[in-house]
Amino acid sequence: MTSQDDRQKELEQRERILREREVELRLREMEADIHAPNASFHQTVKHQPENSQKPWMKKLILGGKLFAFGVAALVAVRIASAVAGIMIIAALAWISYKLFWESKNNRR
Repeated sequence: MTSQDDRQKELEQRERILREREVELRLREMEADIHAPNASFHQTVKHQPENSQKPWMKKLILGGKLFAFGVAALVAVRIASAVAGIMIIAALAWISYKLFWESKNNRR
């Protein structure tokens, strides 16, 4: 048993040493690539469309959108309050009909 355990440990140690050597070799290759004198570097440039709008124009458009959104919200609130008022009046009319007029018709 101990000979198999020793053999297994020896194999694991050899595998670990082999992996370490492979990693070291790959790191050396990468370092050589980084420090190569003929390494090519590309200058990056921010993409700007040819007909790009001026900054004040973008702010003006954004302000217009915000104004339109505010007007739409105001109109929506007005419509909702009108509908709610109509529903409240209809509910009160129905309740008053049920309480007063329907009960008078049942007494006769």
